[in-house]
Amino acid sequence: MKIGFLGGSFDPIHFGHLLAAQDAYEQAGLDKLYFMPVARPPLKERRLATSGSDRIEMIRLAIEWDKRFDVRDDELVRGGVSYTIDTVRGLVAGFPNDRLFWIIGGDQARQLQSWERIGELAGLVEFIVLDRPGHDEPVAAGIPELRIHRVASHRIEVSSTELRERVQRGLSLHYFVPLAVNRYIAEHRLYPDSNPE
Repeated sequence: MKIGFLGGSFDPIHFGHLLAAQDAYEQAGLDKLYFMPVARPPLKERRLATSGSDRIEMIRLAIEWDKRFDVRDDELVRGGVSYTIDTVRGLVAGFPNDRLFWIIGGDQARQLQSWERIGELAGLVEFIVLDRPGHDEPVAAGIPELRIHRVASHRIEVSSTELRERVQRGLSLHYFVPLAVNRYIAEHRLYPDSNPE
């Protein structure tokens, strides 16, 4: 089987994430795709706004009807900084007879040289790079065994940061996130105003 893994904070998950997952799934001919929320991203200074269990539940709510997709908590269970190499080693052990694909954005493809133990990682997993249509981003050079599959990805100009700010300002998340995710955020009072007056 061809299995893809899409890592990220998903704080919260939104339609941009879901479209990227569908583009990767369809264009790379995957058999299954897993969302992989990080415990703590290595290249970001910002602390995550919600717990791992809240992010897992929002992902589940977003994809519960879609059998192509699922969610894994490997990085949350391990805790600490989420290095892809550590995650992929565990995935290789768990999926020994499958082709594994790590899904990244074009901006990340330029930075692959700086990833932890990238040489070993490139030997264990293939990369799907989500490019803007007609704009192939350059990939870091000098990485032996690196296998890249390019996907023309739909782009929605929305970010989780913007969505957290919308909640803090009392604005709606309709049309940015699935309805079930919107309800979960409201019911659990996620992303409260960080500067209450």
